[in-house]
Amino acid sequence: MSVHWFRTVFWLIPTIAVYTIVLGIASITSSVFDRRGYFAHGCARAWSWLILATTGVEVAVEGLDRVVPGKTYVFVANHQSIYDIPVLFWSIPFQLRIIAKESLGRFPMLGPHLKRTGHMLVDRRRPDRSGIFGWASRLTSDGLSLIVFPEGTRSPTGLMGKFKGGSIMLAMQAGLPLVPISVVGSRHVMKKGELTTRPGRVRLIVHDPIETVADAEPSTGDVRALADRVRAVIQPPVEAEASRG
Repeated sequence: MSVHWFRTVFWLIPTIAVYTIVLGIASITSSVFDRRGYFAHGCARAWSWLILATTGVEVAVEGLDRVVPGKTYVFVANHQSIYDIPVLFWSIPFQLRIIAKESLGRFPMLGPHLKRTGHMLVDRRRPDRSGIFGWASRLTSDGLSLIVFPEGTRSPTGLMGKFKGGSIMLAMQAGLPLVPISVVGSRHVMKKGELTTRPGRVRLIVHDPIETVADAEPSTGDVRALADRVRAVIQPPVEAEASRG
């Protein structure tokens, strides 16, 4: 077993558990009073920074000047590592929210917390179109944005998988602009299937927004075409890094 494994198991995991418990309690408590979830998001950013600092991960961000502060976007990123979430939450200075399974809404404390602070709970078997428009309206009025990983799972090799259309369709239904983000190098920090973390450098590239027009029922072909378009923007720097090993 490597030095990195011992460092991960006996130092990082216990330390991160403390961050998670303390900031999780603060986040859940704050949502009772701050229904926009701004303080809770601050807890998520602090949690993210602590994880990156403890692990020794440096992040370089390019292209933030392409987006307008405070505007509502759907940020679309490739997925290489569980470190993608702290990398994005710390590095993208927007009020980010996520899409979660509707079943999480039934968990005590967690479910109400997610709903109160603007995260979207989706039942993929029975999508609620009216709920989507209400949620999108809240995102816009509260200055919130969404982060999604359309691959649905982490890539073990760095080569990108096919983008699923679900989250892309939500953006099209709500008429929200999509912002492609290339996450480069996070797979080297913690590879899929390994309980080992390593210090490293991650590069985030924020690409130009892609506007959408609200359409309650976009065709499957239109969703697929937009998903492929977004993937084609994200792919080149990601797979250039993957080809180098």
